[in-house]
Amino acid sequence: MAGIIKNKGQKPIIVNGVSDHVHLFIGLKSSMALSDLIRDVKNNTSNFINEKKWVMGKFSWQAGYGAFSYAHSQIEAVYNYILNQEKHHRKRTFREEYIEFLEKFNISYNDRFLFEWLDK
Repeated sequence: MAGIIKNKGQKPIIVNGVSDHVHLFIGLKSSMALSDLIRDVKNNTSNFINEKKWVMGKFSWQAGYGAFSYAHSQIEAVYNYILNQEKHHRKRTFREEYIEFLEKFNISYNDRFLFEWLDK
């Protein structure tokens, strides 16, 4: 994923995840739409995973994504948060984490339009 981001002329700061989601911390230049970058990352990684047959059946990402913006002064904190995903998710599910982000950023949401949660 970091290679795809870099090949698109963007700066991958850290990429890490767990079994049901991934975090991409990106220095995004204004010349690229985030939606285009995410589309390309999802497309290329899906193709790669399927070519390598890393999962039974066909792998595909869910539709949609969440994106949150941080100030330059927060880089270290966000980096460390993403670095410690496995430890973090021993205590909190992806659903709990994602809803916490939505609430932290005052984003209104309807649960039926969010992801298909694997922890239900």
